[in-house]
Amino acid sequence: MSKAKIGIVTVSDRASAGIYEDLSGKAIIEVLSEYLTSEWEPVYKVIPDEQDVIEATLIDLADNQDCCLIVTTGGTGPAKRDVTPEATEAVCDRMMPGFGELMRTESLKFVPTAILSRQTAGLRDDSLIVNLPGKPKSIRECLDAVFPAIPYCIDLMDGPFLECDEAVIKPFRPKVK
Repeated sequence: MSKAKIGIVTVSDRASAGIYEDLSGKAIIEVLSEYLTSEWEPVYKVIPDEQDVIEATLIDLADNQDCCLIVTTGGTGPAKRDVTPEATEAVCDRMMPGFGELMRTESLKFVPTAILSRQTAGLRDDSLIVNLPGKPKSIRECLDAVFPAIPYCIDLMDGPFLECDEAVIKPFRPKVK
């Protein structure tokens, strides 16, 4: 079986302008590298907070790059330039609201401002798109919460079988009788 391709998208005008090091995108890659034991390949992008650019990037990663999973970071807050959820909704066939609900619930354990976050998730053909917050600490907290459901979701979409280090994260897959 070929390597699973996973899109990693950092949405930030500062990151795309090269003003600071992209710690958030690197944090996603680091966490996924700890979780996954199956072979996978990151398809990494840093783009500005512009809805048309975000939409085009998500479409390219899903339709042309064949990413089974696309994880974004940034652009999920209440600021006027934060349009990642709108771009995600615009390109998805179906939304998966439970992801955002769980991430906000988890983040509320750490900061009361988690209610300001607008993370979401959705499906585009054979790709699951998940929006994460922009802070590396929050990325790990949110991925720890939702990742157990991600391999099974990808299974249900006939995607690649993602194997995990169960000492680090235990994916849920129903037992077949």
